[in-house]
Amino acid sequence: MVARQFDNLRLVSEDVAEFNYRPTACRQAYRMVVVRKNLSVEKGERVLFDDVRYFFYLTNDWVSEAAEIVFDANDRCHQENLLAQLHGGVRALKAPVDTLESNWAYMVMTALAWNLKAWWALTLPEQPGRWQEQHREEKRWGWGWSFKTFVNAFVLLPCQIVRSAGKLVYRLLAGNAYQPIFFRLVAALRC
Repeated sequence: MVARQFDNLRLVSEDVAEFNYRPTACRQAYRMVVVRKNLSVEKGERVLFDDVRYFFYLTNDWVSEAAEIVFDANDRCHQENLLAQLHGGVRALKAPVDTLESNWAYMVMTALAWNLKAWWALTLPEQPGRWQEQHREEKRWGWGWSFKTFVNAFVLLPCQIVRSAGKLVYRLLAGNAYQPIFFRLVAALRC
């Protein structure tokens, strides 16, 4: 943000090159794809300095274009994001308890919470007709959420519970952008 004077990395240009590379202990050569990113580090509206970063991709795919190799590798990096979410978002790898059995129980609870997010995304219905493509995209989008986003959007909902005439009424007190998705899932689960 310009007004708050944050450091901002801006991509100026990107170059892709490739060459054959044979590691010392290997008998065969591999394809090395190199991406050079020319970045500009800015603070507010001022450019502080230029930065150059290199990314190396080692592959045995000789058929695909170099840019295709880079895009495929970046798609696979989403797995690293999922591992980071397991480490930081769900805290699966940082059990706060002291004994082996309590750590095991904590890991089971964490796995159940993560499975709840996955089950929710898979259960979300895709109604045929005019909105089918949007519903399919929301389902894919929900599958890729971090656990923290899922909790804030669908679990930590401020709700007023009113008991009247022998039934419970749940009133959502605040709206968010995900409420249409939430109500579509609730309607599907009622059936």
